[in-house]
Amino acid sequence: GGATPDPPLDTWDPPPMMLALLWLMVALATPGGGHGGALTFLALGDWGGLPDPPFVTPRQVATAAAMGQAVTELGGDFVLALGDNFYYEGVRDEWDPRFQDTFERVFVSPGLRGVPWYVMAGNHDHAGNVTAQLRYSHHSPRWHFPHPYYSLRLHIPGSNASARLLVLDTVLLCGHTDDFGLGDVPAGPRDAAAAGAHLAWLRAQLEAAAGDRFVLVAGHYPVWSVAKHGPTPCLVRLLRPLLRRHRVTAYLCGHDHNLQVSPGVGGVGYVLSGAGNFMEDSRPHDGSPGAVTVTFLEATGRVLHRVTLPPRDL
Repeated sequence: GGATPDPPLDTWDPPPMMLALLWLMVALATPGGGHGGALTFLALGDWGGLPDPPFVTPRQVATAAAMGQAVTELGGDFVLALGDNFYYEGVRDEWDPRFQDTFERVFVSPGLRGVPWYVMAGNHDHAGNVTAQLRYSHHSPRWHFPHPYYSLRLHIPGSNASARLLVLDTVLLCGHTDDFGLGDVPAGPRDAAAAGAHLAWLRAQLEAAAGDRFVLVAGHYPVWSVAKHGPTPCLVRLLRPLLRRHRVTAYLCGHDHNLQVSPGVGGVGYVLSGAGNFMEDSRPHDGSPGAVTVTFLEATGRVLHRVTLPPRDL
């Protein structure tokens, strides 16, 4: 039969009292692992405050407090920062006060002390000095940004199993975009050779991860999104086939300022967590000509949940 196109992501509309809790907690566990037999982390995108005083948004402050409480109650091995760490034009150098004003003095809950952050760059970070964010790893014990793209091998407690987390630089792969004139679709990499080297590295890492129980790939730009920015054509073309071929567990991203999830599309879960600082509820890329969309609404008209069902493969 013919191939079925991947549907867009489902969206979840949290009630107003939960809008501050817009980050993602992921637990990787193995069968029979028992209590404590899970690797747990938080994934937070687009959390980068403001360029002017007070250098934070109320949502970011509330999110930071909720993250600390969740780690205290549920545990958390690390935080995965999905890019756009400093709005709107990144940082100037490794001593930029934004590191203190938007990061160190915000994520101060006792539950977050000692929890490492694994960081990637978003398009707004690329508007500034990404090398400075790499170098800040030498200034802060919890900020880990060793290279524009890198691999983490993670042990799952209570088992002999491992997980692999591959952190990408999707701006390096696909090109720059911003909200102020360049448009929503990356026009192509500035350095084609560097983008090619990045893609070759990713292919090699996915081959090397064949024996890992879970394989997660993370980048700032989404492969699929129903929201403002929509799917990223470059990633649909370059990344999606690799994710499917290597049976990647999930692709995590940010960029759009909301939460989206599509479990098991082509065998890959697509998760978007981009509401750490702002919240937007637009769906210009919702719906698919090759799918059935089911929407749950409450009496007020608020959408509770939306799920997309693909057509039969004939």
